[in-house]
Amino acid sequence: MKKAIHFGAGNIGRGFIGALLNEASYEVTFADLNQTVIDQLNTQKQYKVVTAEPTPQASLIKPVAGLNSGSQITEVEDLIGEATFLTTAIGAGILPLIAPAIAKAITKRVQHSREPLYVIACENQISATDILRDAILAAVDAETKVKIKEHVHFCNSAVDRIVPAQPEGLGLDVMVEAYYEWVVESKTALPEITGMTVVPDLAPFIERKLFTVNTGHAVTAYLGYAKGYATIDQTLEDKAIYEQVEATLGETGGYLIKRYGLDATEHAAYIKKIIHRFENPLLADGVDRVGRSPLRKLGAADRLVRPAVEAGKLGLPHENLAKAIVAALKFDDASDDEAVKLQKMLKEEGLDYVLTTVCGLTQTDALYKEVVSFY
Repeated sequence: MKKAIHFGAGNIGRGFIGALLNEASYEVTFADLNQTVIDQLNTQKQYKVVTAEPTPQASLIKPVAGLNSGSQITEVEDLIGEATFLTTAIGAGILPLIAPAIAKAITKRVQHSREPLYVIACENQISATDILRDAILAAVDAETKVKIKEHVHFCNSAVDRIVPAQPEGLGLDVMVEAYYEWVVESKTALPEITGMTVVPDLAPFIERKLFTVNTGHAVTAYLGYAKGYATIDQTLEDKAIYEQVEATLGETGGYLIKRYGLDATEHAAYIKKIIHRFENPLLADGVDRVGRSPLRKLGAADRLVRPAVEAGKLGLPHENLAKAIVAALKFDDASDDEAVKLQKMLKEEGLDYVLTTVCGLTQTDALYKEVVSFY
């Protein structure tokens, strides 16, 4: 079989990207630091992906294997030398940390092989693969850079599949929603992967996804947490919250429609479809899980601040996005390290410090003033 290496053996890696690669006849090896999961992969050599729907569909993913990316560096390098695909689902902030090891492996590879390698970071961030590419190129010499640019294809992507906290006792098996979307940007042909859509320009797709799915999910979580709801589907049973989520996505939609010329009727239907996905009671997705890492989600380039700022630049309203930012600021889940840090910052440094340092706003911004007013 053809080979692929995927960094991140978590639920998204196993339940989405790794599964699609395997179903396309790739032997997938997961690189991760979790030795327990690595041992399970090497012992069982397979797992199931089960859809969360009234009549669940189960797919058997095999053969699979695991490597510890910390202690089996040589084996990881060897596999990168043979693989067709190198993918990740580890969090965009981790990409620069794995880049040196990947750079070393790719350096060896391009010395003796002209076989193309396709590198795709499957993260919830715009241009995530570019982050990985730049960190890899920074770690190699000029001659190697030339060879990498000839034989290694770095493709940005947008990924969309809800993988909730898993029920007890599943082991390697993963429960996922039936819906998924994987859009990859490339101006040249890629090996065909069923379920992967290749487009020449990713920007409209990734922003539509991030500022509808990720924004909507986060807003629902923060509003639900504020009212004491446990799960996303329970939260959306509250009519007032449902309407506020819909209004917030109306604001992000206004930006997307004006920025990319999207069809307004089609996008309104897309918003309805996304919210309906959140309502799936079989996912039972916790507001604490969806809301976690508020510092990252309040970042200037992320799902709450970025669409509000961009809407403002186009003269569009962002009142509901400002309210969503306030709800995120008030997320004080003691089990989440970032939430604890955020509340400490607010208490010790103040709101202005958080809005300027975390959110990248200035006191003269209209969004800044709205957030302060609602807060």
